[in-house]
Amino acid sequence: MTLLVSVFAAIVTTIIWYQSAKARELKISCLCWMFWGASLMWLADAIFEYAELGAAYFTPAIEDLVNDLFLGLSVIALAMVIWVVYFLIRDPKGVVKAAIQRK
Repeated sequence: MTLLVSVFAAIVTTIIWYQSAKARELKISCLCWMFWGASLMWLADAIFEYAELGAAYFTPAIEDLVNDLFLGLSVIALAMVIWVVYFLIRDPKGVVKAAIQRK
């Protein structure tokens, strides 16, 4: 489930990045890289878990699915927080700098 959540997030952000020049200006590529990196990490985890469990990997318990869903959503939330901090530090339009100088 964590793999699916991160792959869907990666695909959605990549589509947004590709279609919108404003998204590229807002440094959404950093978010794309984080989601694709998380997807690669969860893919490696799935491969090793499948090697360990075999066919039982494809029949998880409901509690495991819910826990994996929450973990996947937590990873997405953390990536978005990191992206917002990165975006505010980079400040491509100078909005934060102008707000600080006004005070």
